[in-house]
Amino acid sequence: MRLYLIPSPIGNLGDITYRAVEVLKQADVILCEDTRTSGFLLKHYDIQKPLTPYHQHNEHKVLAHLVSQLQAGKTFALLTDAGTPGISDPGFLLIRECMRNGIPVECLPGATAFVPALVQSGIPSNRFVFEGFLPVKKGRQTAMKKLAEEERTIILYESPHRLVKTLQELATFLGPERQGAVCRELTKMFEETRVESLTTLAAHYEANPPKGEIVMVIAGKE
Repeated sequence: MRLYLIPSPIGNLGDITYRAVEVLKQADVILCEDTRTSGFLLKHYDIQKPLTPYHQHNEHKVLAHLVSQLQAGKTFALLTDAGTPGISDPGFLLIRECMRNGIPVECLPGATAFVPALVQSGIPSNRFVFEGFLPVKKGRQTAMKKLAEEERTIILYESPHRLVKTLQELATFLGPERQGAVCRELTKMFEETRVESLTTLAAHYEANPPKGEIVMVIAGKE
């Protein structure tokens, strides 16, 4: 009886740990955010185990059933599409319910996108705050105003189609010369990190529409 949280590669399949592969091979069931994405990874490492979908659209519905299965002695491994479960990915609800019911939970160390982005940006990494995705509509301006006063380095996730708008808004609220980094496609073939002012970054990506997964690192208020 145990729930394992398994960090999965954010791009390069070689970034999974030996231990993660062993735990996946020993689990009774593997919970997957997307069975197709996880299936590709599992096939690469010749892991053949039953897969059960677990994602933001069904996590409330299947929660009680999963907990009962764990209480019956099953060992589950939770695998999200990329990175560590619970970090801007499903996982929190199941983890909390396991803790409430005395079910052991173990998170393996491994890949998460914001750590390499922060470290390689050259922006101070001794104190930082991770905000995940900003609100798309309601609460967005309030979030921007709070970030404008944040003295720690700020880490955000963003989608390619909203990147330019977000950079422009950040430049308005935080100041056009505030330093930022856009880290794109980390660990993949076309990995890119640009460190410039927010205004310059916005202009660059407006002229060169980005693709892929994006992490933003922004200097804190001086």
